[in-house]
Amino acid sequence: MDLTSIHPKVTPIYQTSVFKFSSLAELEDYYTTPGRKGLYGYSRSEHPNSDELVAEVARLEGAAGGVATGAGLAGLLAAVLATCQAGDHVLCPAELYGGSVVLLSQELSRLGIETTYVPLAQLYDLAQHRKPNTKLVLAEVLSNPLLTVLDGPRLAQACREQGIKLLIDSSFTSPMLTRPLDWGADMVWHSATKYLAGHSDVTAGVVVANDPALNKRLRQVATNLGLMLAPLDSWLAVRGLKTLRLRMRQHSENALAVARFLAKHPAVAEVFYPGLETHPGHDLAEAQLLNGLYGGMLSLRLANDTVAAADDFVQRTKLFPLAPSLAGVASSCSYPTATSHRGLSEEQRQDLGITPGVLRLSVGIEEPAELLADLGQALD
Repeated sequence: MDLTSIHPKVTPIYQTSVFKFSSLAELEDYYTTPGRKGLYGYSRSEHPNSDELVAEVARLEGAAGGVATGAGLAGLLAAVLATCQAGDHVLCPAELYGGSVVLLSQELSRLGIETTYVPLAQLYDLAQHRKPNTKLVLAEVLSNPLLTVLDGPRLAQACREQGIKLLIDSSFTSPMLTRPLDWGADMVWHSATKYLAGHSDVTAGVVVANDPALNKRLRQVATNLGLMLAPLDSWLAVRGLKTLRLRMRQHSENALAVARFLAKHPAVAEVFYPGLETHPGHDLAEAQLLNGLYGGMLSLRLANDTVAAADDFVQRTKLFPLAPSLAGVASSCSYPTATSHRGLSEEQRQDLGITPGVLRLSVGIEEPAELLADLGQALD
């Protein structure tokens, strides 16, 4: 069958583990000319669907390349191992996603990579907290779950002055709200499971960078450890990216409406959303985030700050089902104490402000009036 005359509008799913070569010369060309267009060998190393996903995310982020991995945390693993080895040190804000903390402190520590956590407000003074072996700083644009706003340009400048690589987790924001490479960050990491794919039907990670040597090393790590994203999942993530701009606008508009509603409700003691003028990071978010959007994630603290009250809300809501992830087109609710931050001690959660009555809402793209009505009946 001659396939040369077929020109699909959408890239096909290359559901193959291996590609064929026509000669030993072509095989040699494949190994000696990495990245040559049209030459693929083994899907553990690369395939057209993964390349398409990385190219599109890189375009949106203003990057030169990167790698797509089988999960968000696999992307973090690739980024850390591309820049650090045994005996090196990573510096992070204390307000960090619990899954990242577990990977760094429980798994990578066994490989001899040390991690220190510093309150974000103090992290900008890198000279005070760095060590001679500090190689990487990891930070989130908006912290999970209490939406603390990062001063990205300030941290990037501090990293440049200290000669330390900066990795930014932009999973909560996507390139529609932030482009951290423009600040001077070295790498941008996404749990593509979240907003990039956007439909709660794929698990993936993407890391992009501008430095060719760094991108080469990211690919090597992903290949050698078997982290590469599979063809079908890559295809699904690319499909999701096609509506990212539309989705992020609706997510953000709905979340702002929800945040304003919750801020006035007597059953809610506190709302964490940078789009609210009362949020301590509002001015910074307004100046730093793009397109006048603040994202679809917010958290609230119930006035009755107890497990029982949180469980009552979870059982009463119809449109915010309890789910341990975020950013799908349908709204959901998460309980950080039992999901994203269950790996932390009770004392650590208290220090971060994650009390029993804290709930994290991922606001979808449904009709906002329906969301407000559901929240009202759940809280009332």
